[in-house]
Amino acid sequence: MKVVILCGGKGTRIRDVSEILPKPMIPIGPKPIVEHIMEIYGSYGFDEFVLCLGYKGWKIKEYFLNYRFQTSDIAVDLGNSGKIEYADEDHLPPWRITLAETGLEAMTGARVARIKKYVEGQRFMLTYGDGVGNVDIEALLRFHESHGKLATVTSVRPPSRFGEIVIENDMVVDFQEKPQTGAGLINGGFFVCEPGVFDYLSTEDDCILERRPLQELAQDRQLMSYVHDGFWMPMDTLREYNLLNEMWDKGDPPWKRGDR
Repeated sequence: MKVVILCGGKGTRIRDVSEILPKPMIPIGPKPIVEHIMEIYGSYGFDEFVLCLGYKGWKIKEYFLNYRFQTSDIAVDLGNSGKIEYADEDHLPPWRITLAETGLEAMTGARVARIKKYVEGQRFMLTYGDGVGNVDIEALLRFHESHGKLATVTSVRPPSRFGEIVIENDMVVDFQEKPQTGAGLINGGFFVCEPGVFDYLSTEDDCILERRPLQELAQDRQLMSYVHDGFWMPMDTLREYNLLNEMWDKGDPPWKRGDR
């Protein structure tokens, strides 16, 4: 099963972090957020990815084309036509990545529609290239298989805009910086889709996945919700960028699984 990741948006709300990089390439710790997302899926055995490129997509291509150089120790034999040998290549993930140009101005639904040929009429995963969470992908897939509908969306509780104070007898006993709220659920990405979802999409630039396609799937009772009550956070603002990097620097980010 392939994992489709939307990587084409312009990320206008986080330009104060970087105007040079496309949003999926903005780093958390030593690597871009899109790689963290891929590692979430990779930890569950999903190793085929389709990245839907758009704004500054060449930066994403450049990163993965040079991945071995950037992450491996190398030996260069200057006396042998510049022969290059790579050390410890066993650290490289066993991923196959399709880098698909889906248009500079295309909206999310159009981008998904344009990679139809790469999922070969099979069920596929779909998510955004700017949000991480400790979503149980195996449980999500079991839930999707159990209901027989065309699509499942992972519903999450958004992080609060403010810190949360817990008070007992006028004394602050707990303070949480930007916790998950107890408010209503929102679209957190991490979709599972059947091929029939493409019938609801258009390759026209103005096709926004979150509007007519998902609304019509809901009206046709073909969209189910998998509720995730664990950690989830997008990287939409400088504040969220800083929080995610603080979590990484502490050494145990809540979305991380495995050794990578």
